[in-house]
Amino acid sequence: MSRRTGRPRFPLTLRKDPPAWERQEPTWRAARPAVIETALKRAQARPSGNWYVVGAAADVPRQAPLGRTVAGRELVLWRDARGRIAAGPGACPHLGAPLKDSPVRCGTLVCHWHGMALDARGRDGWRTLPVHDDGVLVWVRLDSTGGEQPLDRPVVPARPDPAHSLPAVYTGLGRCEPEDVVANRLDPWHGAWFHPYSFVDLRVIESPGGDAAGGDDTEPDRFVVEVSFRLTSRLVVPVRAVFTAPEPRTVVMHITDGEGRDSVVETHATPLTPEGHPAPRTAVVEAVIATSERPGFALARHAAVVMRPLMRAAAGRLWRDDLAYAERRWTLRSRQDPRL
Repeated sequence: MSRRTGRPRFPLTLRKDPPAWERQEPTWRAARPAVIETALKRAQARPSGNWYVVGAAADVPRQAPLGRTVAGRELVLWRDARGRIAAGPGACPHLGAPLKDSPVRCGTLVCHWHGMALDARGRDGWRTLPVHDDGVLVWVRLDSTGGEQPLDRPVVPARPDPAHSLPAVYTGLGRCEPEDVVANRLDPWHGAWFHPYSFVDLRVIESPGGDAAGGDDTEPDRFVVEVSFRLTSRLVVPVRAVFTAPEPRTVVMHITDGEGRDSVVETHATPLTPEGHPAPRTAVVEAVIATSERPGFALARHAAVVMRPLMRAAAGRLWRDDLAYAERRWTLRSRQDPRL
């Protein structure tokens, strides 16, 4: 029984006779293009406040800068003297040196071409950017790129207690646009067909309507899925998960019942190329934030140095397939859209 709800928890299950891949129940009738497309349109209409995920907070070292590109803009991130993350344009305002190659001294960027010192206060012709470190991911606000009403903070989904969870961040690159990545995640029906090595017995038990006006506060815009994660060919972990899109470039999978209850998987799609680029590139930054009520999970947290690479590898295996899905979607869209 779950001590939170009093309801039986999903146990590990030993399946007697797993079905052959081709004998699964087809999902193509339920996976209606109109449902996926209108859910995507509703996600795109939600405010982002011009915030973009640029990567894992742990990827920003203390003694060196980190270079990133978002929507064609060259950025540099570093830590100030207090260890806080700062960000600014990636080119030195003097003669354009790449600041990602410059050292950090006492929290200050020192350009390696001519020694110009740049800190979090900025200077004439070079202004730092709003940054949000949520403890797992780093967000940068780009108002001239996003073009929306700015928000003081990004739309960060609810997460399990950091003191009782284990995060890992995977980053992959695809030849597509952010909407193609989001569309992939808003199609839960493909899971057991496209990823049979990871999922089995998938059922979508709730999905939003195909009406673009739906999905308001009175009708939650979500996909509810019952699915089993494969541990071996016969041993599976049944869970219930809810998929939502809280902002245009983010889809969240929240496990609501079963092993790992309250764990989340956040998928963030960050454009690397400017809007309308003929060969777009998008970074998929996926944060897996795992938690469990089982006493043994504390051991997994203490073994984070071992567990995180395994978690990233599992995410990477899925995204090798899902990026092919997203890239194919962009290819088909580009053939139909004369602007692309």
